[in-house]
Amino acid sequence: MSVEATMHVVRPSRRDAYLDWLQMLTGAALILFMWSHMILVSSVIFGQGAMNAIAGFFEDTYMAQVGGPLIFLAFLVHFVIAARKVPFRAEQQKTIWAHAKMLRHRDTWLWLVQVVSAMIILIMGAIHMWVVLTDLPITAAKSAERIQGGFWFFFYLVLLPLVELHVSIGFYRIGVKWGFIKTDRRPQAKKAENILFIVFMAIGLVTLLRFLTLSV
Repeated sequence: MSVEATMHVVRPSRRDAYLDWLQMLTGAALILFMWSHMILVSSVIFGQGAMNAIAGFFEDTYMAQVGGPLIFLAFLVHFVIAARKVPFRAEQQKTIWAHAKMLRHRDTWLWLVQVVSAMIILIMGAIHMWVVLTDLPITAAKSAERIQGGFWFFFYLVLLPLVELHVSIGFYRIGVKWGFIKTDRRPQAKKAENILFIVFMAIGLVTLLRFLTLSV
């Protein structure tokens, strides 16, 4: 390989390694949060009392007041770190798209899905968190009233699949990148990723329908 061909190759630095670790840790934390959040919110399926009891616990222990802003901070940090690898310029996007079509590699397409979904989630997720955190305490009646207003039902109908897709792909890609998922285990890991997406999508849709039919 000629010197000219290697001139623009930038060697990864120790800083890049630290940022990759921080991206992985914030990503893993957000994945766990999203799964936990979905399960806790879905408690409304069993009635207003179940969700209000859980929400009340988080309020009484100040986990909602402190944890909410911390999650939002982790959300922003994760996006900023991940954004350093995202092609924002038109010509870079064109090149990535051309390479993805040429390679026809599933994991490359998964990365592209993550990038696109991340851009939308950044805006919609920030709106959701602002609305919830500026209207504490969280109650089943408040959530139901908001969703039954019409706009928010369709808002969450868009946000839900984007988040679950981003999270399930992120879980898989963390395992692949950091060696937890070996090459020969990728087919099984991909099946697990699909199952996780289907399960949490189902929980999310049933929860949305429950809020829609809840008497407030």
